[in-house]
Amino acid sequence: MNIFKNIEKSLIKKHPFVCYRKPNDTVISSFFQNDDNLYLDKNLNSSGFVFAPFDDKKETIIIPKENSTLLQEFYSGSNISITKTANSKDYNSKESHVNLVEKGIHAIRNSKFKKVVLSRKETVNLKDDTNILRLFDTLLNSYQNAFVYVWFHPKVGLWLGATPETLVKINDHSFETMSLAGTLPYIENITPKWTSKEIEEQQFVTDYIIEKLTPLCDTLNANKTETIKAGTLLHLKTKIQGQLAVSHSKLIKTLHPTPAVCGLPKEASKQFIIENEDYERSFYTGFLGELNINKSTELFVNLRCMEVKSSKAMIYIGGGITKDSIPEREWEETTEKAMVMKRII
Repeated sequence: MNIFKNIEKSLIKKHPFVCYRKPNDTVISSFFQNDDNLYLDKNLNSSGFVFAPFDDKKETIIIPKENSTLLQEFYSGSNISITKTANSKDYNSKESHVNLVEKGIHAIRNSKFKKVVLSRKETVNLKDDTNILRLFDTLLNSYQNAFVYVWFHPKVGLWLGATPETLVKINDHSFETMSLAGTLPYIENITPKWTSKEIEEQQFVTDYIIEKLTPLCDTLNANKTETIKAGTLLHLKTKIQGQLAVSHSKLIKTLHPTPAVCGLPKEASKQFIIENEDYERSFYTGFLGELNINKSTELFVNLRCMEVKSSKAMIYIGGGITKDSIPEREWEETTEKAMVMKRII
């Protein structure tokens, strides 16, 4: 494929690029930047592919449409053949994450906030760092119903992911977003049994989004909550749609970071995350996607992702914490989510 060849060339030249496939699509799209400049878009009014961090006070990066070569190609399945690498796994301390969750539950019960999303980072040792094509190709083949991407900037780093969560789709004044919460392993032919903790967490997210978006909209509607499959996991999803009365950028900034990746109220939970997680999330739980392309914007939350540095892959995973959370179960949920990335390495 020409896109795969262009990925190789851009990595050699150290020029920024992004290649991606939207959920349930058969087309890979790409932006290959024509220089190595770092372009920023604080106001979200440019046109291109945007890559934003979790912390909305930090800089948002854009690969500008006008400074890039855009390619699209049909993708029907694996296009390359590279030997699978051996790897060793370096797990973060279970005790550390359980203690963090316990601290979060304590803060909730002391009315600091209603929900907080707490995460951790795992490091996987790679045999070498030349397998980006294979990693991307394996993601494409493994997660057809996710937004699958590889993103690179020589001044920032290299990220790959297969996220199940849409931040927002905007077409002129119409938009669609979702609340996504709760996680269970997918077991074929078994009806999922959602607990009150997971149902309550999902309702928290839905109610918060509706409350924040109502003043920005002429109309706003929420669909019935449904169970969706994302790889080997199940989640609760509620689709929310409406007609905007404000700018696209105002809507995006109101949504991000969502309660599904931060908590609620937003500022209190975000502050707890920054102060208590023992690492910086960077672009994990940020957002990425097409910004102002042909009057449309389609952004995704950066979940189920990894950052590749030299011979290591950093995998980021987390989960929503409420007053009814069980720390041991929260640890298990992160190990299940980590497998989304581990199984492609």
